[in-house]
Amino acid sequence: MSLTASARSSGDTLRQEILIDGRHRLVTDEPEHLGGTDEGPAPHELLPAALAGCIATTIRTYARTKGWTLGELSVDVDYDHRSTPRHFDVTVNLPDGLSPAQVTRLMRVAEACPVRRAIEAGMTFDEHLPRDGAAARAA
Repeated sequence: MSLTASARSSGDTLRQEILIDGRHRLVTDEPEHLGGTDEGPAPHELLPAALAGCIATTIRTYARTKGWTLGELSVDVDYDHRSTPRHFDVTVNLPDGLSPAQVTRLMRVAEACPVRRAIEAGMTFDEHLPRDGAAARAA
């Protein structure tokens, strides 16, 4: 399954309107000290957010299939975007009352979230410039 995310900016701003698969919108921006207006998270901040959301969703989905009631669940991801290699520190906050076997299983499930697997597998990029329109006139 392929997804498409498109970023659009207007004027001389660092604010981007992102459209994801034609269904969901969000805004990114840079902080004021970098020339933005801080109207949304910086693009690199979406990576740890996606990882936290993915882990929490994967855990909750698995628990549902097992009929386990989780109640309060949170995942904190601290991301050092300046380190090489990049580093994620993930804290999974499971509710009290789970058995040790449930906790062990849910932690293994957390490690299998699709965003984590994609990050661990690495990425490849194909970048394209359309040969018609404005890009062609500028060439």
